[in-house]
Amino acid sequence: MKGTVTWLSGRAFVAESGSGHAVVMDGPPDGGGRNIGVRPMEMLLLGVGGCSAYDVVTILEKSRQKISDCRVEMSAERADAIPAVFTKIHMHFVVAGTDLNPKLVERAVTMSADKYCSASIMLGKAGVEITHDFEIEES
Repeated sequence: MKGTVTWLSGRAFVAESGSGHAVVMDGPPDGGGRNIGVRPMEMLLLGVGGCSAYDVVTILEKSRQKISDCRVEMSAERADAIPAVFTKIHMHFVVAGTDLNPKLVERAVTMSADKYCSASIMLGKAGVEITHDFEIEES
């Protein structure tokens, strides 16, 4: 896996993945940025959510669950000192579908957390407390 981050101006950067996708990152105005993109730490949090949601959808589809939507709402806490690393991340999955089996949804969330999501497992090994829960919506 490869990527490139290139400085634009101020505190703005464009990040390009090895697969050719790009995203703008920036800082707040009080830190020299123009607020034209997500913060780098927000990007990290979003990556964890994307990694885990990908797993949950894949596992539920393989379990023949009729899902119509999946989102993960995340909240994170950071250390007060520098470096302001994540100390806690909570991931709340909202899975919608028809006749979803709660045990299979719980299993998908747990399997992502314990076995498949490289991003959350890596952060957990670094000492970040990561918690999960879920709710089901009928659609």
